Amino acid sequence: MLRRVINPILLLPLALSINSVNVLSSETKNYIDNVLKEKPNITFIDYQEIEKLVLNNQELRSLLNLVASANFNLSSQIAKRNPSLDLQANGLPKYVAGKQYNSNSPTLKTSQFTANPSLNIKWDVISPLRGSEIKIAKTNYKIAENNYEIKKKDLIQEAKIRYHKYKKSYQDIKNKKFTLDLSITSLENAKAKLDAGIGTIFEVLEAEAQLSRDKQSLNEKKIEHEINKISLKEILNIKGDFETNKEQNLIGFWHHKLNKNINEGLDKNLSLKNLNLQKSIKKSQANSFLAQNQPNIFISNSLSSTFSKGDSLATNIDSEKSGSNYTNTISLNFAWSIFDGGQNKNSYKSKIADAEAEKYAYENLKNVLTTSISKAYLNLKLNEEKIISSLKEIESSRESVRLSRLRYDVGISTLKDVLVLQSELSNAKSKYINAIYNYNLNIDELERLTFLDISKSCLGNNNKIKDKESICNI
Repeated sequence: MLRRVINPILLLPLALSINSVNVLSSETKNYIDNVLKEKPNITFIDYQEIEKLVLNNQELRSLLNLVASANFNLSSQIAKRNPSLDLQANGLPKYVAGKQYNSNSPTLKTSQFTANPSLNIKWDVISPLRGSEIKIAKTNYKIAENNYEIKKKDLIQEAKIRYHKYKKSYQDIKNKKFTLDLSITSLENAKAKLDAGIGTIFEVLEAEAQLSRDKQSLNEKKIEHEINKISLKEILNIKGDFETNKEQNLIGFWHHKLNKNINEGLDKNLSLKNLNLQKSIKKSQANSFLAQNQPNIFISNSLSSTFSKGDSLATNIDSEKSGSNYTNTISLNFAWSIFDGGQNKNSYKSKIADAEAEKYAYENLKNVLTTSISKAYLNLKLNEEKIISSLKEIESSRESVRLSRLRYDVGISTLKDVLVLQSELSNAKSKYINAIYNYNLNIDELERLTFLDISKSCLGNNNKIKDKESICNI
C-alpha cells in the first residue's frame, strides 16, 4: 500500500512554532508551580466545620451588632413604663446685688446668695403611644434576629458552594494530568513509529500539538484551583493557609418527597416570617397614629425649694441673715388632643395600605420559593442520573481508548482516532466530576431552602437496594 510522503520543509514552521510553545509552556508551568507552593502553618478543615468557621465572617459579625442594637432599642422602649426623675437647679448658687431708689422712701439694697433646686417625678399611667412603640421595637428585634439567621445560612451555603468548587477544581487537575499522561504516551508512540519508519512527521506534530494543549489546560486548572482556594479562605475568614481532603464524594442523600420539601420550606422560611413581621409593624404604626388622639394621663410630683443668705430689698444689709422654703406638689394630669384636622386619620389609612402591600409581597415570595425548591429537587434527580450515566461513559471510553491504541500499534488505526477517543475519555471524566459537584450543590440548596436534614444513608427507609443502577452502587 502506497503512503503519501509530506515534504518535511513544509512542516518546519509548524514544528518551530510548537517547539517555541513547548518552551513557553514549560517556563509558565515552572512559574505557576512556584506560585502555588504550599505555605507554612496549614490548618486542616472539613465539610462539617464550615458552619462553625462561617461565624468568623466579618459581614456576619456586623449583623450581630445590629441585633444588639435592636435589643437595646427594645429595652429603651420598655423603660418608658417606669417613672422619670428630673433634678433642676436655677443658680447653684445665684448672687443678686442691687439698689432700689425712691424719693418718697428709704433706698433699699439687695445683696443675697440663693439656690433653687427642684425635683420632679413623672409617671405615665395611661400612655396610648407606649404600647405601639414597645410592640414595634419587639418586632424589629425579631426581624434583626431573623436577618442574622438568614445571612448566616446564606453564608454557610455560599461557603459550601466554594468548598465543593475547590474540591472539584482539584479533581479537574487530576483529570487533566491523566489526559496529559495519555498525550505523552501518544507522542512517544508516534516518535517510536517515526523512528521505525512506519510513522509520519505529521503524526508527531499532531501529538505534540495535543500535548501542548493539555499542558495549557492543566495550568489553567491549577490557577482556577488556587483562585477557588483564595475565595474559600475569604468567606471563612482564614488568615493563614489551609488544607482539606480533596477527594470528591457525595455529601449525603435526599429522601424527602417534593411536597414535603415545599411545605416545610414555606413553613420555616425566615424571609416569609419577616414579611409578616413587617406587616405587623405597619399595623402598629397605624395604631400609633390613632393613639395620638387618645387621652394621656400621668402623675407628677414636684418638690421645689429655695435657700438664701443675705438680705433683699433692705435698708441695711445683714450678710448673716439666711432663710429657706420648700413646696411639694402632687397632681394627676390629663392631656387630650381632640382634633387635628384629620391628619392622624389619613396617616392611619396610609399605614394600613402599606400593610396590605406586604400581603402581595408575601404571596410573591411564596411562589418564588416554591419554584426554587422544585427546581433544586428536580435538578438533584437529574444529577443522580448523570452520575450513573457518566460512570458508564467513563468505562466505555476507557475501553475504547485501550482498543484504539492497540489498533494504532498494529497499524489499522490512526493517531487522530486515538486522540479523539482520548479527548472523549477526558470529557466523560469531566462530566462525572461536574455531576457530583452539581449533586452536592443541589443537596445543600435543598437543605437551606427546606430546613430538612441530609441523610447519611443511601437506603433511607428501605432495607435493600431494588434498582441495580442506583446511586447507592457508585
